[in-house]
Amino acid sequence: MKNKIVINFFLSFIILTFVSCANDTDDSFKLLQKVIETTARGNTQTYVYVYNGSQIVSIDGTQERTDFTYTDGLISKMVKLNKTNQLLETIEYSYFKGKLVSVSSVGKYKIKYTHNADKTVSFEKLMLLSGNVEVKEYHGTILLSNGNLIKEERIYDNSPAGEESKYSISFDYDSKKNPLFNIAGFKELLNQNDKISINNNVISTVITSTSINGQITSSATTYKNAFTYDLENYPKERVSESTPLSSGFVGYLKVEYFY
Repeated sequence: MKNKIVINFFLSFIILTFVSCANDTDDSFKLLQKVIETTARGNTQTYVYVYNGSQIVSIDGTQERTDFTYTDGLISKMVKLNKTNQLLETIEYSYFKGKLVSVSSVGKYKIKYTHNADKTVSFEKLMLLSGNVEVKEYHGTILLSNGNLIKEERIYDNSPAGEESKYSISFDYDSKKNPLFNIAGFKELLNQNDKISINNNVISTVITSTSINGQITSSATTYKNAFTYDLENYPKERVSESTPLSSGFVGYLKVEYFY
């Protein structure tokens, strides 16, 4: 009887331990469901994320929606539409042995990637002009380390004669979890910069320099992010002092994450 009690207790302990571990695993794997961005002027943008398992199906924003297509577990296409379902852009991704080798924005540009033995990635961006004429805009190198994109350097190929223009951006990270990292295939999208990294970017430094007939002018700008985290080390909120965007700069940006 005593042995039976001991065995039952031992089995109960194993079951409870297994359930506890399973719960811990489920809690630690989160998929981003919604993002709310607020500027200093009080303007807001909301983005809703829809999934099929861990594969992203769409991101529906205030002004546009992005639909995703997968091939063999990797993101092969992104289609951007406005709120009246008019096509804004189609981006196609190609891979070789699971690594990204090209990004093509149909009718706009193409980026080619080469994965080097030293863990860097070389790339070149070609603009697509009328008549399918390709003109190189810039080329450069990406450095990755420990699952994070550390630095990107560019040299512009369309500068006037006698002038050389360079651009670099470097990222410093914390040790917490990137809210996008659990999206299947997202970490392979090298054109998404620090968004593909396993951790969160806390400092970005942008350096631009121009050389004209041997005279060099340069500037450096630093952008800082402050994060608030939940108990599983996923960010709940990010506040940026100054956020660089493709269309300019936002002086202040608060981002709220919901899972």
